[in-house]
Amino acid sequence: MSELFESTSIAGMNLPNRFIRSATWEGLAAPDGAVTARLIDRMVELARGGVGLIISSHTYISQEGQATPWQLGVYKDELVPGLKELTTEVHANGGKIILQLAHAGIYAEKSLSGQPPLTVSDIEGSAGAEGREITRNGIKRLIKSYTTAARRALEAGFDGIQIHSAHGYLLSQFMSPVFNKRRDEYGGSITNRVRIHLEIYRSVRKTVGEQFPILIKMNCGDFVDNGLDIKESVQAAKLMAAAGFNAIELSGGFIKTGKLSPSRPGINSQDKEAYFQKYGREIKNEITIPLILVGGIRSFEIAEKIIQEGTADYISMSRPFIREPDLINRWQSGDREKAKCISDNLCFNPGFAGKGIYCVTEEREAERKNSKLS
Repeated sequence: MSELFESTSIAGMNLPNRFIRSATWEGLAAPDGAVTARLIDRMVELARGGVGLIISSHTYISQEGQATPWQLGVYKDELVPGLKELTTEVHANGGKIILQLAHAGIYAEKSLSGQPPLTVSDIEGSAGAEGREITRNGIKRLIKSYTTAARRALEAGFDGIQIHSAHGYLLSQFMSPVFNKRRDEYGGSITNRVRIHLEIYRSVRKTVGEQFPILIKMNCGDFVDNGLDIKESVQAAKLMAAAGFNAIELSGGFIKTGKLSPSRPGINSQDKEAYFQKYGREIKNEITIPLILVGGIRSFEIAEKIIQEGTADYISMSRPFIREPDLINRWQSGDREKAKCISDNLCFNPGFAGKGIYCVTEEREAERKNSKLS
């Protein structure tokens, strides 16, 4: 049996295999961020499809941190019953699910939040004229928002949480020298730029207890001029592991800028896959907690090699599961053909039209086939 299908655990959370569904925006929540039947169905498909662990959405912890329309929310207690329904259905179908907690920072959408976006520093061009630098009191409120969101996740029955500090969202902005020009204890050295992550961790841990897994997603690099690089990422990962985070998911790049985006297009050969793996090796060598690698993994052979060589402990994918929620069952059955996802990034377009994300290419292929048959 392949090591990919070994049973493992992260901080007592038992997982049937080493495959993780990386968080994405589904565009399937209600306008106020509430869970919908369509979102539950999407998560249940993943559970039935054999994914070892589902990381659900990038869920906004406060209204000022909302990035996209129809984004899942966890910013108020009234959302907990819907989230509980979601976890109940996933668990009933044999799945494990954790909730990703996020704040978009300068990428927050004012038309949705009604508030100017938060910036880590008041730097020209960071958020336009309406951006506002987060104050010390604002940092305290932010820590409280993450903490209460984690408490809601626990109450809703999630198996753990993941703190989102990648792709240029707010905590990623704290870590990045591109955005963080602060002169207080939250700016300057990488130790200072990671400080808020450790304060959030300690506050959350006091609230959820010692047995609740707390993961973090971070960049291996920003891939922009003067951005976070792998040397500082290694230092950050060591600090986070020492603080008590239970696993690190490694990604890279910014959503809206950068030479290497988190959703890289045109992955049509194995040499283009797993484009963060060389950085994963450097971080894996310096930490003792599990490392989860995301970024362009499409082939079973590549995924297996990553585990066999000790580059990472878990394989994380997002876009392949949009087209094939049952991909892991297919691979486990013996059909090891690569994922059908062609990395054209068309899947997000219907999300902004209010239809939820789905594989547009698959839809077009079906339309062409039906046209030929008719």
